[in-house]
Amino acid sequence: MQKQKLLIVDDDEDLRTQMKWALTADYNVYLAEDRQSAIAIINKEQPAVVTLDLGLPPNPAGVEEGFAILDHILDNYSHTKVIIITGRGEKEHALRAVEKGAYDFFYKPIQLDELKVVLRRAFHVSQLEQEQREMRHRLSGDTFEGMIGTSPPMQDVFSTIRKVATTDAPVLITGESGTGKELVARAIHRLSIRESKPFIPINCSAIPENLIESELFGHEKGTFTGAHAQRKGRFEMAEGGTLFLDEVGDLPLTLQVKLLRFLQEKTIERVGGREQIEVDTRVLAATNRDLEEAMKNSTFREDLYYRLNVVKISLPALRERNADVVLLAKTFLDRYTGEIRKKIKGFSSQAIESIERYPWPGNVRELENRIKRAVIMSEGKKITLEDLEMKSIAGSKECIVLKDAREILEKELILKAMARNENNLTKAASDLGVSRPTLYDLMEKLGIPK
Repeated sequence: MQKQKLLIVDDDEDLRTQMKWALTADYNVYLAEDRQSAIAIINKEQPAVVTLDLGLPPNPAGVEEGFAILDHILDNYSHTKVIIITGRGEKEHALRAVEKGAYDFFYKPIQLDELKVVLRRAFHVSQLEQEQREMRHRLSGDTFEGMIGTSPPMQDVFSTIRKVATTDAPVLITGESGTGKELVARAIHRLSIRESKPFIPINCSAIPENLIESELFGHEKGTFTGAHAQRKGRFEMAEGGTLFLDEVGDLPLTLQVKLLRFLQEKTIERVGGREQIEVDTRVLAATNRDLEEAMKNSTFREDLYYRLNVVKISLPALRERNADVVLLAKTFLDRYTGEIRKKIKGFSSQAIESIERYPWPGNVRELENRIKRAVIMSEGKKITLEDLEMKSIAGSKECIVLKDAREILEKELILKAMARNENNLTKAASDLGVSRPTLYDLMEKLGIPK
């Protein structure tokens, strides 16, 4: 097994020689006596651990040269563990170095047995962090079609996707807004025999009711004002591939009939046309609404529900995936520090604590957006509570009380429903499964402007 790399930076030649003699059996040891030689070795070898004397030539009585090396490491090789070697009278410099990001400090004269213990711990931490980075990299890549999750609920989702992707059965994907329903649909498509054909998504709630029929089924020339030519709809555009109907619960009842007919007969009819057109398209549907409740209210057809719900994939909310929250946060941090080209080492301990405790009503989408904003706004080496705009739930080690968590979640869900329905109280109330007066009362209680 290849030895791990250790760089010793010290202007005392006798001490460098002594340390190399004592540590060569365990590590691949490099030596440097000044800033120039140290930085050259760091850039070429990228050692996992560096022991650093702050007092180096040309001014061994000062600490400027040592701090310059430390800054170079923190700016370019933030995963490297730096152990400051200092005299007892220079403790304030060692503490300043630790505050900047050094791993630890050690007093002269060197006690080799004690130093070996500190080094073993530093290399062990470095190895653990490297393994974690590799795992996050694998998870954020192609481990499962770009989806991240080690928690049991997500592993169940991945298992179902693998099974259903090999069939042509309709799939109903349910879950709160922001849980990744379209990612699941795309994964099913990519793992199917239809992979080389189109994947066509359409959000059924985002298109006005008078236009959605034409969008889905197409229209003939002259059917209505502005129909200057024949136009194919999304069903025909997805020929041979997959049509993803997001927010299918918002389809008008008249179009639910046409969708049901397609699922039964595999034919469509353009608006204004009389020809039955055969289409080979697989349908995947998603909703954040309770379709069983919608059936009771006669706003969703029971026969269509059972046609779509041949296989159901229920995505867990992020608050139900405790094991994934920090992993996702660190993955998004790696992604956006790379994209935005910022050198951020990680999260402060308070930020991690708040990320774990926050209920995330907007789910993975909210977490990703909050991390991206934090990377853009951050001015330090670590993401803080202020960067995340999470002051309201941070501070002491006390857990957020249930009442506060409930109010945070209710407010977030109401605001999202209002935005989704362009501030229409009646539609927002229907989305949330409450009456209009109840929604009005909740908004008043939570201080949400009408």
